[in-house]
Amino acid sequence: DQELLRRMEVRVSKIQGDCEELSFVSGSLRKDCEQKQKDIEMLFQSLERLKNDKADEQNMLAAMDVKADKAALGSKVSCTQFEESMERLEERMRKMQSQVSGQNQHWDKVQQQISDAIETKLDRQEMKALYKQLEDTWQRSVEELENQMMTDSAAGFKKQLPVPFTCLSCDRMVNTQVPG
Repeated sequence: DQELLRRMEVRVSKIQGDCEELSFVSGSLRKDCEQKQKDIEMLFQSLERLKNDKADEQNMLAAMDVKADKAALGSKVSCTQFEESMERLEERMRKMQSQVSGQNQHWDKVQQQISDAIETKLDRQEMKALYKQLEDTWQRSVEELENQMMTDSAAGFKKQLPVPFTCLSCDRMVNTQVPG
């Protein structure tokens, strides 16, 4: 009896495990089915929207045939000129893009070289100090450049002359008072 009871318990526990697995699988299938149903509804909505847009395009073409004089339209818009301009613009864009990507690759290479050099030469504390110094120098350079760009360009600049003057013809020292 105990052997039969143990076998029955094993079968019951196996059946319970199978039931749990079936419950999980059926839940997952139900979720998949609901998701697919939502996707199908979205597809139908997209199809309806596309049909409406297509109908609008056909109405527009019919109205254009009625209202627009195609000969007058052709004389005002030159498709060949437009296409040539677009081709030239596209070519320029490709050149600029290749230049920018080349520049980016160059900067990445330089940055990697600097990073490798810093990693091999400095420990972390020294690197932080160097990074701070480089960042400060960079900020000062940017500020100086901005200041130079913001200042008005004058016809001449007042400049201090070096105190020991030399004669242009004989290179002899000349003592004079410099104003300012």
